Amino acid sequence: MTRKISKFLRLIVSALIRLAALGLAAPVLGQSLALETAEDVAEGGEPSATLPAVQAGQVPDGSVGGMGDINIYPRRIVLDQRNRVASVGLYNKMPFEGEYEISVANMIMTDSGQIIPFSNLSEDLGSRQVKTASDMLRWSPRRVLLPGSQAQTVRIMVRPPANLPDGEYRAHFTAVSVPGDINDGFSIDDALAGGDEGSGNVGVTIRPRFGISIPVIVRIGDTTLEVGLKDFALKRGDGGSQVSLTITRSGTRSAYGDLIITAPGQDEPLVVARGVGVYPEIDARKVRFATNPAFDLKRLTSGMSVTVAFVDDDVAPGEILARQTFVVP
Repeated sequence: MTRKISKFLRLIVSALIRLAALGLAAPVLGQSLALETAEDVAEGGEPSATLPAVQAGQVPDGSVGGMGDINIYPRRIVLDQRNRVASVGLYNKMPFEGEYEISVANMIMTDSGQIIPFSNLSEDLGSRQVKTASDMLRWSPRRVLLPGSQAQTVRIMVRPPANLPDGEYRAHFTAVSVPGDINDGFSIDDALAGGDEGSGNVGVTIRPRFGISIPVIVRIGDTTLEVGLKDFALKRGDGGSQVSLTITRSGTRSAYGDLIITAPGQDEPLVVARGVGVYPEIDARKVRFATNPAFDLKRLTSGMSVTVAFVDDDVAPGEILARQTFVVP
């Protein structure tokens, strides 16, 4: 009986580990980096940008929210050899305190835009094409107990090795909630050593761990980028209309910007999608967006033209990286 229980518990622990990886953010992954103090991180100099001040319980515009009770600001971090330190703001928007583990994980983007941690990759999806930055990043603190409606700053610094080839490297800053009662209740050792052996039953409690991630991009030397647009399609339906197209990318850095689709004779755009990214490991990303409710679709007929523009919000904000005219089918 004890052997059967032990095998069952191992299966449960394995399942819980997999469950922790589900949701919007990546799981907390094991790190080989030594823990460092805030003074160690401070050696990199001042952060590249300051965090906005907000009232207690509020979050700044442009922050990223998830399934849990925490927001992260900003949406992404870009570091280079001149700007080696950045600040990340954690905002607890709930009235009760929360505890969070801070880690850095490696992830890959698929051609559909899905972000997958290396630990969850299938056999047909390799990670070799991703230039990872996790080994060159340091951050402090590593664990945060955040009172309700309060914010906390986490500092992150890059230490690129000497003679690193030019290009863009990436990891993902991840904050994952820690259940407050994680150490309460019946342990595995208790179950194996005693408990109600006569019943042959083992109780299991599943506590979800919500989290959220943002990319940390490290650019070394000169990088290049070209963006293209193709495969425009408009699908109308009772549940709403959608636009789909493909964003192509070439060069040594990622594309990041806003996708704006307009039609002649209408003041409102057909689509406005902010913060669309295409990472260097893929040459093209297929995207799909709901149409703007304020756009009059009745005036958009077959044979008319629409203009799609991809506007940079990275190296040269406001610059049009790609513009293409398509005929509505």
